[in-house]
Formats: sequence, C-alpha cells, structure tokens
Amino acid sequence: MENLLGLYNYWVAIALMMMGFYIVIANGNLIKKLIGLNIFQVSVFILFISMGYMKNGTAPIYSEAYTLYAAPLPHVLILTAIVVGIATTALGLALTIRIYQAYGSIDETEITKIDLMDMNS
Repeated sequence: MENLLGLYNYWVAIALMMMGFYIVIANGNLIKKLIGLNIFQVSVFILFISMGYMKNGTAPIYSEAYTLYAAPLPHVLILTAIVVGIATTALGLALTIRIYQAYGSIDETEITKIDLMDMNS
C-alpha cells in the first residue's frame, strides 16, 4: 500500500488525464473542448517528467563527486511538446473564432443543426 501512495504523481497524471478526456467528450462547447485537451496535455507532461525523475540524480554534467545522472531527454521532449501545445491551442482558438463568425455559435449541436438546415435548403 505504501508503494501505491508513494507514486502519487502518477495518480495525479491519471486523474488529470481522465478529467481532460471527460471534458472533451462531455462538452459541446468548443472552448471547453480546447481546455479539456490542454488538461489532457498537461497530464502527459506530468507523466513524462515523472518518468524522467531519478532519486539522488543530478544534472548530466560530469563531476567526480557524482555518479548518478538524470536523463535529460524526457525534459527536452516536454519543452518541445509545450511549444507544440501552445501553437496547437492558438490554432484551435483561431479556428473557433472563425467558426463563431461563420455560424454565430461555438456549440457543437447548434453548428450541426445549422449545417443540416443548410443542406436541406
């Protein structure tokens, strides 16, 4: 039991992942969907950073005093993922603005209704 509680950062990542997934599935509002995707994305960041952690590890700079080094690759990948996530969010928000200008709504069901009415006309 102590081992399960010691891995609380993984439990936090799983909880955030499920919350973000639920927000994306349950909401029809496009802005809320983008927020859900960002929460999901942050949970993946936490998961990767947690896997890259090494107890009593130090930065990978050679020194006679240290023998255990943490791998820098997960942290570098997460920095890249953060930049890509910001760009993706900006693109999603820009598309949401264009959808609002075209349909007058950012709700998925209303947009679908408007499309169906246009197709039947």
